[in-house]
Amino acid sequence: MNAEQRLAKIVGSGQECSRDEVDPLFARLQPVTCDFMLGTWRGGLFNDHDALAGMLLGMNWYGKRFTGPDHVEPLLCRSADGSLYSYEKLGLARLREVSFRGTVSAAMIYDQRPIIDHFRRVTDDLVVGAMDAKGQPDILYFHLTRTH
Repeated sequence: MNAEQRLAKIVGSGQECSRDEVDPLFARLQPVTCDFMLGTWRGGLFNDHDALAGMLLGMNWYGKRFTGPDHVEPLLCRSADGSLYSYEKLGLARLREVSFRGTVSAAMIYDQRPIIDHFRRVTDDLVVGAMDAKGQPDILYFHLTRTH
């Protein structure tokens, strides 16, 4: 089973997966362009018990919306009534191609925080992200599924 198949199976099953399991799979995924990322994506975590995941779970994180290269809503959340809203206390973001571990791919760069999310392709509608936050020793891996 290749990296794409393995990650699609993990995401599809909803099973938790450690950072140590995701890391080598992420390294084998193909890069994506900024245009590929345009649209709205539902997010998910590989490990809900990861220290960095707690913040996202606490804000009822839904996913991300990429409107254009200079306008990204990195933290779409669900309100109590189920509607989506952009949690902007951490700011907005932009989309650029950035090298991460030797591979140039689309990355989301927060406007006001030292955080970069690097993306790699699993399928046309599924990507894996690697959140690289300055001052955090670990990468938070997550997945995004295109909704439209």
